[in-house]
Amino acid sequence: MNTQLQKSEYPKYYTPYIEKVPAGKLRSLFKSIHKETQEFLATVGEINGNFRYEPGKWTLKEVLMHMIDTEKIFAYRALAFARKDESSLPGFDENKYADAVDVSKRTIKDLMEEFDLTRKMTMQTFKHFTEEELSNKGTASQNKISVRAIGYVIIGHEMHHRQVIQDKYLGKETKI
Repeated sequence: MNTQLQKSEYPKYYTPYIEKVPAGKLRSLFKSIHKETQEFLATVGEINGNFRYEPGKWTLKEVLMHMIDTEKIFAYRALAFARKDESSLPGFDENKYADAVDVSKRTIKDLMEEFDLTRKMTMQTFKHFTEEELSNKGTASQNKISVRAIGYVIIGHEMHHRQVIQDKYLGKETKI
């Protein structure tokens, strides 16, 4: 699993996420990147949770919920494709998901606990995929993608949003 992805394994749309992921074994990266995110978010503090850096943008808590929802959806896709499910899986509208859940009363700590449990489930799922299963492809959002590429997308997506949180939520003086 310490292999670079082939561009044929994923839609071009995911390139910015995949390019963020450092070299290494997928299973180790799930753990190390998430540990970095845990340590980073431990410094954020609850006061910043309902902050929006601009009207109409998600709050920090909504970003965390988006990260959780996205990982759950992508982990399901990976499982389905590893099991050779030939169904074309639908896309999802992250803005509709965000609009449908109220996280304003949840704490960042609580959201991180859910994120940690989600990651543990993802890691346990990927832990048992064979090389053949990792190379299986399926269709989601009308695009072919391999199980292995989904793993890299999950990690790159986490890294992307960690950077967004740093730049947009913590890079400015946050006022609630």
